[in-house]
This record gives sequence, C-alpha cells and structure tokens, in this order.
Amino acid sequence: MTKSIVCLQPLTSRQQESILAAAPGYTLTLGDAKKPDLEVLAQAEIVIGWGKGISDTLLRPDSPFRWLQTWSAGVEKLPLERLEQRGIILTNASGVHAEPITAVIFGFMLIFTRNLHTAIRNQQDRNWHSDGTESELTGKTAVIAGTGSIGSETARIAKAFRMNTIGVSRSGNPAPGFDQVYTTGQLTEAVSQADFIINTLPLTDETQDLFNADVFGACKTGAYYINIGRGATTNTEDLMAALNSGRLAGAGLDVFETEPLPSEHPLWGMEQVVITPHCAGSTDRYADRVVEIFTANMEAYLKTGTPSRNVVDYNRQY
Repeated sequence: MTKSIVCLQPLTSRQQESILAAAPGYTLTLGDAKKPDLEVLAQAEIVIGWGKGISDTLLRPDSPFRWLQTWSAGVEKLPLERLEQRGIILTNASGVHAEPITAVIFGFMLIFTRNLHTAIRNQQDRNWHSDGTESELTGKTAVIAGTGSIGSETARIAKAFRMNTIGVSRSGNPAPGFDQVYTTGQLTEAVSQADFIINTLPLTDETQDLFNADVFGACKTGAYYINIGRGATTNTEDLMAALNSGRLAGAGLDVFETEPLPSEHPLWGMEQVVITPHCAGSTDRYADRVVEIFTANMEAYLKTGTPSRNVVDYNRQY
C-alpha cells in the first residue's frame, strides 16, 4: 500500500525529487497551508508544515498521521497537547535559521556601534554630521540567551570580532564558542556584564516575559538589547521603560508581542530602536535546508521508526 507525505509549503522540482528519493514507497503531494485540502490530509502519514483548521482531520482516532515536520523552529502555535496525546512525532526546523539570523544580529550590533542608524537619517536630511560616539565590537561582551544553533553561530562569529561571549541556557552546560555559560536562573548576573544582550530563546512557559524590569534593571547602563527569538519572551512595556530611562542605549527588534507591530505603537518612533518585520530568518536557502533536515530524518524514520534530528521534547516545548 502506498503511503502519503503531504507538504503544505511550495517546493521546487529538485526538492520534491530529494524527498521522494529518501522516501521509497511514499507519494508526495503539495498543498497550500492557507487553503489545505482536508481530503488529501486525511490520508497522510507524514505532514511537512502546518495550517489552520487541519487539527481535527489529522488527529482523528483512525488517522494514519504519525509524524509532523514543521516549517519553523518555534512550535508554540501548534496544538502540542493533542499531538502528544496522539503520540505524534514532532520535528522542527531548528538550525535552518542560524546563518541568516546571525547576520541580522551582527547587523544590529554594527549599526549601533558605528551609528549607522543615525547616519541613514542624516543622509535623508543631507546632513554631514557625526557626534563622535562611534565605537567597535572588539573587547565588547555579548550575552547570548540560548546556546542552540543560532546562539552558537553568533558566539562563533563574535570571536572573529574578538568579543567576549557569555551564554545563558536552561542547563548552564559549557557550549562551543562561549567563554562561560550561566543557567537561566542566573540571567540577571549574566546581563550585568553585557554590552549586548541577545535573545534567541523560543517561547515556552518558562521563557514567557523572561526579559522584564528585573532583568533590564540588572543591565549596565548603555547596553543594547537584541531580540530575534520570540516577542512574548520580552515584556514590551518594561523594555520601553529601560530605553526611555537610558538604562538601555538601544534595541534591535525582529519579533514582538503583537505582530504585525501596530502602526501607532511607540516603538516605531524611538530613534534608538531598529525594527525588522520578523524576517531575520528569511533566506532564499530556507526550503533547501528544511528539505535537508527532512530527508535525513526520513532515512532514520524508515530504519528505526524515529527521526534522528530536531525531535521536539513536548515537556520542554522545543
């Protein structure tokens, strides 16, 4: 009997061929996450991507559905409890974003150290001016919350700039590229040493509002905050208070508690804030990397019944 894989994201012919080569005996059907075909999904054993309104079809008691490969690293928007109850294997796209997001992180850091954000405004006004506060990354300390693929790549590149690197993770275990790693419970101690606080964390019950007034109050005056993880890990009102008081010199923000960020939101008008519209992970190589993860997992799934990469722990929510 032919088994079914349904992908709810667009794939090139080459990407489709890669999946089929790794999945002998399976068919591959392309769908649309915005307009999913429930009849096709009802026959799927494996689904790549997710869409609204498909839970009841996939999670019915007699469904052949066994494995979900997400198109994103974050899984907080999925019906995790129902997936776990049904025993669905869940794998995410962690690792796909490391290179492009690291580039955005360093884009933010270089913008602030070299005052490029003010230079752009001065150019628009045809104003030849520098206030002489330009600095450099050499010798600065980056505190990176999250020592996974994005955090580790950021730490690796930071060393090329001769920066000091401090990691923060749930375990506090040593990680490549980091001079030192603190536990999440030691976050305030870590950020007190930071010139740049970089938030790469997923959204879980433990990270909700983790960056709040207590954390920002522990920062040294003049530090910068960068968030490319999830917006709800940060209390926005507390962040703005730290920016307005001068405790934080600036912020580079790709993610927000409410998205899209409302046009009337005060963050838009803050000259010490640089905003990108949750696009830090976007890259023309995104689909290739997801397919690479999936095909490696498919080979393991056929051999052992379990994928080998990026298996989500339902208890940790990542």
